Amino acid sequence: MNTVFAHAYIKGTDSMPRKTSVVASLVRDRYVSDAIVILEHTPRRAARAVLKAVESANANLLNKYPSIDTKTVRIARISVTAGTRIRRYVPASRGRALPFEKISSNIFVEVAGEEKEKKAKAESDKKADTKKEDKEKK
Repeated sequence: MNTVFAHAYIKGTDSMPRKTSVVASLVRDRYVSDAIVILEHTPRRAARAVLKAVESANANLLNKYPSIDTKTVRIARISVTAGTRIRRYVPASRGRALPFEKISSNIFVEVAGEEKEKKAKAESDKKADTKKEDKEKK
């Protein structure tokens, strides 16, 4: 069997990387079906973004390689990095402005799956062998 990979990269998620990486660590090195169930029942806001990335990577793998056994699809890598920071100001007393940053995060998910062995190829080889044997007998 052959191992194949596909990935998804979600940029600019409106949550801090530290909070998102806590959710990402829940599903690291798990099967995709288990990860989806875990993320659907995780009561954190970042779980929605991680779920979207995992489902996207899974869909990319299944579209790219239709002969994938869906039971063998695992999360090979998942990482959360800091995205862009938007600087804003909030008004304060006596005409001042206090700065703050809106921090975003980037989520990278790579999934791996095993390709199924093609049965049609094995059957066609058997048919070819029987035809050769028939010709040899004649």
